[in-house]
Amino acid sequence: MAAKSRLPLQFWIVTLVAFINSVSFTIIIPTLYPYAKEFGLSDLAASLLTTAFSLSQFLGTPILGRLSDRIGRKPLLVVSLLGTVVANLLAAVSPFAWWLYLARMLDGLTGGNNSVAQAAVSDITTPEQRTQAFGIFGGMFRLGFVVGPPLAYFAQTLQPLPGITPLGMSFVVSALMALVAAILCFAILPETRPPVECDRTSADLSVRTLKLFLTDFGFGRLVNSFRKPVVGRIFLMTFLNGATFTVFTFAFQPFFLTVLEQDTKMLAFAFVFFGVLAFLSQIFLLEPLRKRMSLVTLLVVALILRGILLILYPSFPTIEAFWILLFFFGVVNAFPMPLIDSLLSLRTSKDEQGEALGTNSSCLSIANAIGPAISGLLVTFGYGIPFFVAGGLTIAIALFAVSLNAPGNKAPAV
Repeated sequence: MAAKSRLPLQFWIVTLVAFINSVSFTIIIPTLYPYAKEFGLSDLAASLLTTAFSLSQFLGTPILGRLSDRIGRKPLLVVSLLGTVVANLLAAVSPFAWWLYLARMLDGLTGGNNSVAQAAVSDITTPEQRTQAFGIFGGMFRLGFVVGPPLAYFAQTLQPLPGITPLGMSFVVSALMALVAAILCFAILPETRPPVECDRTSADLSVRTLKLFLTDFGFGRLVNSFRKPVVGRIFLMTFLNGATFTVFTFAFQPFFLTVLEQDTKMLAFAFVFFGVLAFLSQIFLLEPLRKRMSLVTLLVVALILRGILLILYPSFPTIEAFWILLFFFGVVNAFPMPLIDSLLSLRTSKDEQGEALGTNSSCLSIANAIGPAISGLLVTFGYGIPFFVAGGLTIAIALFAVSLNAPGNKAPAV
């Protein structure tokens, strides 16, 4: 029994690649805004760099997912990681602002490899292992969010290469990290999707691939995905969960700096503190709790607690209350996404895993683009308003999550 529950070596290789890829991505987070300022961009224009990335990722992720179903996970992981290498090197040497936008769009289009990695996890784990596997996978991805920002500051202390500014060195280090992940993937990761389940030998592969590109772009595909039986509600859950969380991630920064009168160093520490808590929570708490209650019940409880905590932030605007609330928020917020991913994996057939997880990541990408914009608008009415709105919506989403237990939404994967 113990051997059956032990996660295979392939899983740990995929998780290591995802961790390195996460570090590569998060190195950019504390760098992008000041780097945009070097080009003379306004605050609004600088924020659009994130929107350009998220929208490009929204378009590219399901394509990578469906292609991975047809030609295998490994080739798509390697190619997408190399795309990140090229995009970050372009950003590092950007002579013009439009070049920087182009680099971020390229990184978004090729950066949806997390869904391919998730599909690989589904390939190599049993249904009983998937909640634990997705919890560990998500935890390692979140750990990358802890490691990345300190590396960004380290990169800026390095001797700049010719034609590259100190801030641009963060993009160089990020590109090197992605290159390491690509090499590891190519050298030691076996293909997780059996050749007999792929279409890579089909004579009409090029025609089918072209059709894939023509049919997968656009918001219509996302809207139609919400209408699908069984998985449509899960896609909608991902979108709503992601949007409310990104409202928080933007609003928490001006709230912390202005209302609580803290500095940017403490803000960076808050990000690290939050990331460590989320990582530990996913690794050590998710699986024991899953054994005590159903996936949907645990998801509902986590969302209700998160909504209450969001409302409490502006209700007690002191630094002492903030750290207490952030502790519990970091623990609770670690649960929703791996639970949603696990539900989607269990309710999707093996042949549709890549496409479904790719669409799910697209839902998250578009939420990541919309959430900060909504939060920025709400902040103009008061620093606490986004917290009240996000908290109320999160509790409403928890009530919606109860519907995932309905008989028509519990079809098992085949």
